[in-house]
Formats: sequence, structure tokens, C-alpha cells
Amino acid sequence: NELYNSYPRLQEIDNELSSLAISTAKELIKKNNKEILNNLNTSIENLKNEKKDLLFSIGKDYSYLTPNYECPLCKDTGYITNNYETKMCNCLKQKLFNIEYNKSNFSNLENQNFSTFDSTVYSSIVDKVKFGSDKSPRENIEIIKQISLNFINNFDDLNEKNLLFTGNTGLGKTFLSSCIANEILKKQKTVLYQTAPIMLDSIIDYRFGKNSTNIYNNILDVDLLIIDDLGTELTNSFVASQFFLCINERILRKQSTVISTNLTLGSFMDTYSERVFSRVSSNYTMIKLIGKDIRIQKKILGGN
Repeated sequence: NELYNSYPRLQEIDNELSSLAISTAKELIKKNNKEILNNLNTSIENLKNEKKDLLFSIGKDYSYLTPNYECPLCKDTGYITNNYETKMCNCLKQKLFNIEYNKSNFSNLENQNFSTFDSTVYSSIVDKVKFGSDKSPRENIEIIKQISLNFINNFDDLNEKNLLFTGNTGLGKTFLSSCIANEILKKQKTVLYQTAPIMLDSIIDYRFGKNSTNIYNNILDVDLLIIDDLGTELTNSFVASQFFLCINERILRKQSTVISTNLTLGSFMDTYSERVFSRVSSNYTMIKLIGKDIRIQKKILGGN
């Protein structure tokens, strides 16, 4: 409207483009021939060129009047049509996932990304006796950051392994998972973020007919499944078997998964059986975070 008021010819061009299409459609109903279509195309092209020249003369690009869509794939309609087949766009799937499943987990996602990643809160001192590593916690987390970035950059590579973050509480496992989620969402992929107790409860409810197939299908089909706090759920042989079926099915479907757990690798095998451990160890990059609780370190560094 601002441009129309300042440059009336611009509105005249748009009106002419609209009226041309309508009048030509009427003519085609009466008699269909190529000459009418050729004349229409020529007139439209001339008007579009005049519009481009006018916008250029006032320092505006032709795309200035084009809407800026949040999702370039579906142009914010939520659906994509290819070869007469319409399917839900990932952007709409993700919004539904966020409403239904990711409410609490994604509440602070914008603040949990690699731009806020700070390795200086990790100690630069090597303590092989305490941490079982010849690297300092700071050097270790920098390596882990690079592994995470490689996972993101190679996300569409079917041979890329999944990730398993292990380590004590407060070392940044959940933060790293959120950083990865942020970057994968930018690729127009879908991400489902669940704590292990909630996810496994949902699967068990589905098995006993207390839950719809939607959650189970979403767990298996989502582009990236993030399972947080594995090992905090009440575990028995049935729960362990459902966990195995879930991760095994996703491996077979070549769908990516990131798991974080406070369990040591030995405890992991004891809790979920050697079969589960073998499947995970052969299809996941095992990553151990070391150091002191960074939340405490941040308070110390902040003087609180």
C-alpha cells in the first residue's frame, strides 16, 4: 500500500495483470487457440518487465513484494504437493510434535545452541586418576563439540552413526542434545525430544492398548529422536526389551537417534542386557563427558 500510494503506476500494473488473466480466460472459453495465449504471455511479460524496472528505479528488488515465508518448502501452508500427491510438511509436523510431546523439553531451546557453547567452564587440568582420560575436561568437550557438528553436517548420510552421551550429572549432555536439535531443525527435519521414562511409558501404554499408534509411529519415524536421561526409568526385562525394539527398529529404518545417560557403559550393559549393549555399541558413537558439574562451576565463576 505504501508503494502504491507513492507510485500509482505500480498499482495500475498489478491491476492490468489481474484483468488480463480474467479477460483472457473468458476469451478462451469462447474459442481456444494458441494466438490468445501467446498474446497473453507477451502482455504479461511486458508488464512484469515494466514492474521490475519501476522497482529498480526506486531502489527495490523484484523480490521486495514477495512474502518472506518461515518455511520455504511449503510456503507456510503446512502441506507439500508433488506429482499430485499431497503430504504434511515437516514444519507442521514439528509444530504438532512441539505441542504434543516437546512442551517442556523445547521451552528454552533458543538459548541452548552452539553460539552459547562455552568450553571455558570446563577445567583445563588433566587428571587421569580422577577422570580416566589423558585429556582435560575442556579439551574433551571441544572434541565432543566437533563430533556433534560432524553428526549435524552429515545428518543425511545413511552411514553416519548415532550418538550416545554418557557421564555424570551436570556435564552438559542435555545441553549438547539441545544444540544438535536446534541445528537439525534448521535443516527442515523433524525432532522428537523425550525423556526415557516418558517415552518408554508411552511405548508400554501403546503395547497394552492404552495409547494410540500415533506416538509409537512418531517415535519410530521422526528424523531425529532424542532420548534424554536414559537409566532414570524403572527398568525390568520388559522395559529393556521395548527399548531394544525401539532403537533396533530405528537403526533398521536408518533414522538418527541421540541418547544421553548418567550410566557408565558397564552399568548400561547390566541394566539393558548384553544384546542391547552390543546393538548400541555397534551403531552409536560412544561419547564420555568428564569433569565437574558445570552448573556449580558457572556459579563459582559468576561469584554466586
